[in-house]
Amino acid sequence: MSEIQQRVAIIGAGIAGLTQAIALKTKLKFHNFTIYEKESEVGGVWRANTYPFIIRPYPYWNASHGLQPEIQAYWIELSKKYNLYPHIAFNTKVLSAEWDDARQQYNIIVEDVSSGKRMSSVANVVISAVGILQVPNIPYEIPGVRKFKGASFHSAHDWKCLLRFVPSISEDLSVEVVNFIRTPTWFNTRQQNKTSKPRIPYSNTVKWIFANIPLVMQLHRTWIMLQYIAPPHLPMGDRALQKKRDAMTKYILDNTPDRYHSHMIPDHPPGCKRTVANSGFLKSICRSNVTLNFDGIAEIVENGIITNTGEMLLFDIIVYATGFTCKQESYPMHVRGLNGATVQGYYEAHGGPTAYLGTAIPDSPNFYLIIGPNTGGQTASTWTAEVQIAYVLQLIEPVLTGSASSFTVKATPTDTYNAKLQERLSRSVHVHCFSWRRTNGTCKVFHSFPWPGTVFWWLLRRPNWDHYTAVDAEKWARARRRKDVKSILKCAVVLTLLWLYISGSAQRILYDMW
Repeated sequence: MSEIQQRVAIIGAGIAGLTQAIALKTKLKFHNFTIYEKESEVGGVWRANTYPFIIRPYPYWNASHGLQPEIQAYWIELSKKYNLYPHIAFNTKVLSAEWDDARQQYNIIVEDVSSGKRMSSVANVVISAVGILQVPNIPYEIPGVRKFKGASFHSAHDWKCLLRFVPSISEDLSVEVVNFIRTPTWFNTRQQNKTSKPRIPYSNTVKWIFANIPLVMQLHRTWIMLQYIAPPHLPMGDRALQKKRDAMTKYILDNTPDRYHSHMIPDHPPGCKRTVANSGFLKSICRSNVTLNFDGIAEIVENGIITNTGEMLLFDIIVYATGFTCKQESYPMHVRGLNGATVQGYYEAHGGPTAYLGTAIPDSPNFYLIIGPNTGGQTASTWTAEVQIAYVLQLIEPVLTGSASSFTVKATPTDTYNAKLQERLSRSVHVHCFSWRRTNGTCKVFHSFPWPGTVFWWLLRRPNWDHYTAVDAEKWARARRRKDVKSILKCAVVLTLLWLYISGSAQRILYDMW
């Protein structure tokens, strides 16, 4: 690709940002880009947190769910393989990006997080890959969080916390474990292996087979998708949904002590909040040294916790398994587009994060979101990012080749798309509970995509150019028309040859009949 002094800025060196950079190099042969990363290393959520994750096809993973060191090492290796490090500005936070319509470029202000020094740069295209669930949520709304004198940490910083924290700690019967539960959760009834551990290890033999026998790894991943991703999207009537709920209720009650039965069944329907795998948790709460507490926390004091019933409980360690702060509800930096419009202003005007196909925002030329509003679903976020990146490449290629200056999604198709999306979500399970997926927990559903992942792929397989306003795109428009004419001519030739073949065959049949 001929680079005509065009430049791309990518915000974030997590999986989405790195994948976007690799695609620029490999698909478009474009190299004039910078990745701004506020931390000191690549990896994003996998640099900061250590919980396991289902990962993309790669023959040498040690298990079905990779751990943080393995995942981050993989992305560091890829970053070196594709020579991305020279393109990354580490310890650099993007403060703002403002569109200069006369020059058709963004003026970007960044800050060195160590020194506080501010610098400016420009880019014709800005791609936001800031992620959504990276910052651990410490519940500072509970009085006295900072008063506790013992050890305390967030569960994100120990992989056992997500899968087996309570089961692992409580194996030592000399340790008293109290698990405070504000909202009970639904458990997945599918047993993933005999030990009920969601993380299935891969032997060296299995890894060799994945690496050397064609299609085995792909078929294995397809099986996982069909087993765990496809079922939630199959149409289910009220009777089927109730049957599913009854089965999940029975599973919980069959695996928990009687004294907890009245507290363990959620009020919300399955799917409204994340359904979790039983990694030995239900079995562990039967132990004599484990207690579940549903009283609620009134205050944290220097040496323990006071419950809402007034009971004082002494603790040496407090673990906050309280999830993450969602960045998606408000955009984390100032981005101004046409006519003074800002991304945050657009979100607020529409009752929460809103975008066209989760990717583009009206009045924001050449600005694209990876893992944007309403892109969350049953599919892996890595797959969603790849679908969006392939879509974004089609939008920015004319800009990077000099065939156009900018593309801006129109307001009407954006409103039409989101009206259909929100109407479908209004009839889904997502509106039946308090959730981080909703604005202020109870309003607009801004995270979930209500249809199967295949629909998302279909919608983003290629841009509908009528939904975008192009600037200085005469060269690109002429090329499009020539391409359309060639396509029509090709179809005409194929249809003509097909007609001649069928016509000739028909004539031969009639001749034979005579």
